[in-house]
Amino acid sequence: MLRVFKRLWKEEEGQALTEYGLIIALVALVVIGLLYALGGQIGTIFTEIKDGLANKNGTTSPSGG
Repeated sequence: MLRVFKRLWKEEEGQALTEYGLIIALVALVVIGLLYALGGQIGTIFTEIKDGLANKNGTTSPSGG
């Protein structure tokens, strides 16, 4: 039994995969946080772009802007 624990302690095969998984999870959390924090501003920018394109085509947006 002690030999099994020593082998598991020294084995480094799965460590790199675990580290990459943790890094990917951290990056995903940061991106989700940024999107949540900037979500309203991003929505406003896309609305302005949509309205600008609609006005350039000679149509008016449904909001009357």
